[in-house]
Amino acid sequence: MPTTATGSASLDQPDYWWYRARSELLRTVLEEHMGAPTRALDVGSADGPSVGWMHGGHPRFTLDIDPRGLERGRGVCGSASALPFKDGAFDLVGAFDVVEHCPSEVEVMGELARVLAPGGHLLLSVPAYQWAWSDHDVRAGHFRRYTLRRLERAVDAAGLRVDRSTYAFMGVFPLFAADRIRRRLRPPGEPRAQKLDEVGTATERMLLGLSRVDARLLRRHDLPFGSSVFLAAHKPGTRHGGPA
Repeated sequence: MPTTATGSASLDQPDYWWYRARSELLRTVLEEHMGAPTRALDVGSADGPSVGWMHGGHPRFTLDIDPRGLERGRGVCGSASALPFKDGAFDLVGAFDVVEHCPSEVEVMGELARVLAPGGHLLLSVPAYQWAWSDHDVRAGHFRRYTLRRLERAVDAAGLRVDRSTYAFMGVFPLFAADRIRRRLRPPGEPRAQKLDEVGTATERMLLGLSRVDARLLRRHDLPFGSSVFLAAHKPGTRHGGPA
């Protein structure tokens, strides 16, 4: 899974296998839960290469602490824990691998729920399993990793209702687990890479192939484990004068 010192590595390497695979997996799981948005917000938009499927004819605004990830005229440089938008401003909010970067889970979830209109949809992804914590998480600026149940509880506590939640990247999970064990066993003084792990062409094909198997399974089933958690939720209430 990606390793970077600062910012989003997807800006420099948008064709890296993990971002390509994640884009397809996110689309497979979450696209049907977008609804018919009239105003969308992409929180953490520096990861934009992974969420092209979220674009559409609706107005779309972006927010990130890294100005390189902002869209001209529709981008705001700011924090997910203090969103500079009015209550109920959006009927679709996406935050992909964002929540784990915020010191307070309660604050960031409260803000995502606050700017979401009644009947609107929230789409999330986060890294899985605290036992998988490593130097990667430290360099990436993570504060925590998640189980599916923990993310569901955080969403519920923010007053939202879960529509679907699942693990993802099940196919590559044995390789992910082996990598985390390797990182823990590495001697303390050994140099640690500050960029994405390089993979050969054959390995990349294998990783993408395993992720495509995930995508086929996810069209019909939730996955019992994986290195990421995906979740779709909605805010109870009415939208555009009709039922949520």
